Amino acid sequence: MHEGVLGPALSVAFKDGKPTAAAEAFSKKVGLSLDKIEREATPKGEYLFARLWKRGKSASEVLCAGLPRQIASLYWPKSMYWRTGAPERFVRPIRWIVAMLDGEVIPLEFAGVKAGSVSRGHRLFSDGVKISKPGAYAEELEKAKVIANPREREQRIRKALDAETRKISGARWREDASLLNTVVNLTEWPSAILGSFDKSYLALPEEVLVTVMRDHQKYFAVEDAQRKLAPHFLAVLNTGGDPEGLIRHGNERVLRARFNDAQFFWQTDQKTSLKQRIDLLRSVTFQKDLGSYYEKTERVEKLAGKLAEDLGDTGVNLNVEALKDAAWLSKTDLTTELVKEFTELQGVVGGLYARAQGLGEPVAQAIYDHYRPQSMEDAIPRTLEGAVLSIADKADSIAGMFALGLQPTGSKDPFALRRQANGIVRIIAEHKLRMETKQVMLLAFEGYRGHPKFKLDTAEFEAAVSAFLRERVEFYLREAKGIAYDEVNAVLAVGADDVADAVDRAIALHQVRAAEASEDLEAVCVSFKRIKNILRQASEKGVTIAQRLEAASLPEPSEQKLVQAAEKAAAQFAAAKQQQDYASAIKHAASIRPVLDKFFDDVMVMVEDEKLRANRLALLQTLLNDFSTIADFSEIVTERI
Repeated sequence: MHEGVLGPALSVAFKDGKPTAAAEAFSKKVGLSLDKIEREATPKGEYLFARLWKRGKSASEVLCAGLPRQIASLYWPKSMYWRTGAPERFVRPIRWIVAMLDGEVIPLEFAGVKAGSVSRGHRLFSDGVKISKPGAYAEELEKAKVIANPREREQRIRKALDAETRKISGARWREDASLLNTVVNLTEWPSAILGSFDKSYLALPEEVLVTVMRDHQKYFAVEDAQRKLAPHFLAVLNTGGDPEGLIRHGNERVLRARFNDAQFFWQTDQKTSLKQRIDLLRSVTFQKDLGSYYEKTERVEKLAGKLAEDLGDTGVNLNVEALKDAAWLSKTDLTTELVKEFTELQGVVGGLYARAQGLGEPVAQAIYDHYRPQSMEDAIPRTLEGAVLSIADKADSIAGMFALGLQPTGSKDPFALRRQANGIVRIIAEHKLRMETKQVMLLAFEGYRGHPKFKLDTAEFEAAVSAFLRERVEFYLREAKGIAYDEVNAVLAVGADDVADAVDRAIALHQVRAAEASEDLEAVCVSFKRIKNILRQASEKGVTIAQRLEAASLPEPSEQKLVQAAEKAAAQFAAAKQQQDYASAIKHAASIRPVLDKFFDDVMVMVEDEKLRANRLALLQTLLNDFSTIADFSEIVTERI
């Protein structure tokens, strides 16, 4: 390819027929002698012009330059340095790189490692593996006992687990997606073994046994024919098998030691009741600027009580005493030896101990569930008491961190506030609790009144946390409920604080739009967008809009018909909305489509007559006010726009 470079004007480049310093400088810049530099005529006169030819880069050269940057840009939640004084970070130290194009090595380098065509096979069965061409990569690695494709490794693991489980009549291995994903990425040439443990350990709670197996040993639990935990486990190996049974015996020995520890901690912890542990929370730090877990417990107990009182006013029946007891005891398991050893069991251990100590099932279940949900896939608390306690606990954490200025930024969320906010949204939505998130957060913020290190005042806190929770409601509607983005925008434009109501409105809008009434609805949405634009432009230009509509003063038949149809539909819309039958209400709004289309075909709103124009604008404002309390229909994106 070539590139043209314009130089100085001829009048500047030459004087008395000899090149000037300007011409010499241009010649040096473009790397051409003056006799090879052309003249170019322009509207401003003649200029020196150099035509430079540039050779394009080969694919290998482009990849050689770009791939190291791509490797460096890969994001890992945890990465590491391994070369002193070197800036590279990666999930693990890079020891070799295979980079090839059409059978040739791409000569790139990253972290001091030069690319080649030699990979590594399984460390127990193979040394270097020469890759002949990119298409042969998977096949040649498999010969070296490495299954490169993670989906193939997963299928191999599943088949191995199935085969081992069949050795026990009526048994099955417990499906665990997270654990399966872990072992898929821990192994290259996987196989499975079946191990056993003493039945006496089944006296321990199942949650403890499964946590020890799954989180500490990466073992799969096994269930018997009655779907109860069986005294067996499955381990995924990276060795291709265990013909002598030595690995199985080793795993059984390690698991026995772990279970003995858990059994000892369980028995030791029972010597101190949960109620006796409340005062111990004074020495357990919640957050360095927010005090101890004892102080957090005080705030959560008060907040849970207020939320229960507000829910009671809406007709929700809660066991207030059980909620109060659960709130006071919810964090006490942080002082137990079992939780210190198995931190994954926070809350769960508290619930199990509450049950074992006879504190009542409502208290035990609320404590057990109050960390839930910990992901979008996790279950929400089973009881209303657990739901309220979970909301109070999460709201207290969010309020404190936000007020300290520790909000999530970008991909960083060190205090898992997004996850906790997602939990609040899910609990409210799926328990159908009539509570406003803004009010919940203001009550939580009130629990920190007078805190000396807060960076936000009440108004700043309210604005920040409202925007944050709106994002979480939007995330829930789109990701969990599968609502289209424009439908979510339309619903949340009306209000996001009442989460359960917002979810109901979004589902209704989504269903009506997908049904036979969608054509009328989308046409009305286009008209409402037009209405909003007209009213916005009128406001920007300072055009008067009548305070109230004078229907009798509208001269055109089509606008009279619109007034009549809109009044009827608005009454039906309001009645359906009052009954929370949002789908019917939206259909009533869509029913004005024919007369609204006719109105815009026949009537000019922005006429010269000020009084008539103001009255017509009032009509549009009335339509907008009457039909925009479920969703802002102008936010819907249609093909007609």
